[in-house]
Amino acid sequence: MTARKKLFLKTYGCQMNVYDSERMAESLKDYDQTDRADEADLILLNTCHIREKAVEKVYSELGRLRDLKDAKPDLKIGVAGCVAQAEGAEIMRRQPLVDLVVGPQSYHRLPELEARARGGEKALDTDFPEEDKFDHLRRRPKAARGPTAFLTVQEGCDKFCAFCVVPYTRGAEVSRPAERVLEEARDLVERGVRDITLLGQNVNAYHGAGPDGDWSLARLIRELARIDGLARLRFTTSHPNDMGDDLIAAFGEEPKLMPYLHLPVQSGSDRILKRMNRGHTAEQYLRLIERIRAARPDVLMSGDFIAGFPEETEEDVRATLDLIEAVNYGFAYTFKYSPRPGTPAAERAQVPEAEMDDRLHRIQALIARQQRAVQDAMVGRDVNVLFEKPGRFPGQMVGRSEHLHAVHVTAEGLEPGVVRHVRITASVTNSLSGELRG
Repeated sequence: MTARKKLFLKTYGCQMNVYDSERMAESLKDYDQTDRADEADLILLNTCHIREKAVEKVYSELGRLRDLKDAKPDLKIGVAGCVAQAEGAEIMRRQPLVDLVVGPQSYHRLPELEARARGGEKALDTDFPEEDKFDHLRRRPKAARGPTAFLTVQEGCDKFCAFCVVPYTRGAEVSRPAERVLEEARDLVERGVRDITLLGQNVNAYHGAGPDGDWSLARLIRELARIDGLARLRFTTSHPNDMGDDLIAAFGEEPKLMPYLHLPVQSGSDRILKRMNRGHTAEQYLRLIERIRAARPDVLMSGDFIAGFPEETEEDVRATLDLIEAVNYGFAYTFKYSPRPGTPAAERAQVPEAEMDDRLHRIQALIARQQRAVQDAMVGRDVNVLFEKPGRFPGQMVGRSEHLHAVHVTAEGLEPGVVRHVRITASVTNSLSGELRG
């Protein structure tokens, strides 16, 4: 019997890339995945273009594969994702060892591109095709799954924040039809998934076609919550301007919607928010947080912050620190500003690197204190934990609380996918420990 070919797939960046990688691997039905590049017949790099030097990191990775390609001439190498979309044929020009390049809106065509590459042709597809890629990827293999999964419901963004390349690499906002999402969610639950995170570049702008008109994200969540066997729902990433009344109400009314919300703001300065083209003020963001907490008082807030945005002053930084103090985040992601070619902010006066470093460290220090205080306050409380996998030590299992905290428990008989009551006994860096209750 002919041995099956092997696929090595390396994923960079966001949760949507993780989801895309799953779908790409599933579409290549003649391949089994391997975690070793040296035994692969096809290597795919699923790339991210958000951070600075993302392109050069991809070229560096390709350079490291040169010896492998020389030793194994039949090895095919592909680049997918947002760097592929942005760079296109330039990747093949700079790195002739690359056999195929596919953008994030065209990966349903990956089997065809792989066949062309296998036949000796250079295969490139970075179009924004008219057909829905999800129509071509509707049937998923029936293999068992772990208890958690990502599910893309919306792609692209129409906001055009001054620092962001997503509208150029992922395109305009597109929402999947509601029944297609429900169908995929039911399939995931049948295969063992109990916790689904809905994904989109601007997920709360979801407006997928339903049988009675377009559905909002809140309507979609309420229908998903009716699926037997599905225990938990979350969604990311959201924009403050699309946080509608029905979605806020869902936090208070739908028990399966977890009390965790990632709602990026990027800056606490109105002047910088306007220069970022965010479309809201710091005060509007804070009032929105108040409304969300009124609906679900125990909601844990997460955010994004950029330090050193062009033309940012010390006064702007203090405004950001004030906003962080006011919100009291349980999690947050912080980045130094990185100019992305083709975006408006890249053409403006840049903040010196040393100042960016200082501002980033100050923001991170405040958020770290808040995060640790929120986590420490969990000690002595009972939480529900959905267990996901074995821990590092014998008899240990690791799961997630409703607030997305990692929780370690040592106990007999725990299986992935089970939800149990846990009393939190200790808080350590980035995780909690506990013991079963009953």
